[in-house]
Amino acid sequence: MTTVPDSTSTPEIHIQFDDNRLLPLLFGEHDKHLVQIEQRLGVSLISRGNHVVISGPEDAPDIARVALNRLYDRVKSGQSIELADVDAAVRMTVAGQSVAVESEPVINVQRKQILARTPAQARYIRAITENDMVFGLGPAGTGKTYLAVCTAVEMLLSGKVDHIILSRPAVEAGERLGFLPGDMREKVDPYLRPLYDALHDALSAEQVSRRLGSGEIEVAPLAFMRGRTLSNAFVILDEAQNATPVQMKMFLTRLGENSRMVVTGDPSQTDLPKGERSGLLDAVETVSDIDGICFVTFSAADVVRNPLVAKIVRAYDARSASPTTGSAK
Repeated sequence: MTTVPDSTSTPEIHIQFDDNRLLPLLFGEHDKHLVQIEQRLGVSLISRGNHVVISGPEDAPDIARVALNRLYDRVKSGQSIELADVDAAVRMTVAGQSVAVESEPVINVQRKQILARTPAQARYIRAITENDMVFGLGPAGTGKTYLAVCTAVEMLLSGKVDHIILSRPAVEAGERLGFLPGDMREKVDPYLRPLYDALHDALSAEQVSRRLGSGEIEVAPLAFMRGRTLSNAFVILDEAQNATPVQMKMFLTRLGENSRMVVTGDPSQTDLPKGERSGLLDAVETVSDIDGICFVTFSAADVVRNPLVAKIVRAYDARSASPTTGSAK
């Protein structure tokens, strides 16, 4: 790729790519990848053969140039590009991250290769690979659970751990599982479904079924962790804000030899009975100064679902912070 300076008075950037065969992958069907960059940055991208002309306000053209470079490097390395990857390239460029694709953390699972889509996600992936215990804190839609499950699958496939244990508090059932129909698995499955969804995105259905059957992957409610020592395992506690302080202490002390533990949750959301303290908040205050435990905090800016989700999160955050919330009008 060559950047050609423009000599006219109109602020434009000209990019020339060196392999025309890669451009359909880079631009996307009907140039949909270029269109997404235009919409995100308010720029104009015009493709002419192996050239792209970028124009727009202030620093936006240069951000678009760097984002296109990132995506082109990804295509040259043999990776595919989806709209989510275009969004990630723009986000990471706006945040001032390195252009080098090879420097970004990558998760390799059976069905795909996963890259961080925000700087916080990059920090999170690195933290999980470098620390025995990690807390991922922040709103829904930021990839906390998904990235943890995919990293666990990668470590299982590479032989770094022998099994994966995925857990959640079943607080929505009020811990009264006996009143629900079906056997124990049928009772708790609705509360563990997001964990199954992440597994199926990383592994084929046959692999998920086989590894669940062999015990290599275990999905269980938090109450089932009591009395166990979890060695050679990758252990994830999801929706940890719904654990009580006693449950959280029990879970954290299950960590055995050669194991990794990831705790995810949104401290601002809890389904615990009114007045009952969240075990996640209690744990953050209790273990935050212990070496070897890493905390990664996400915000609305890291939401990677529909853009409306980020706006909704910000609206609720602003309402909670307002001193007039709940007052009569």
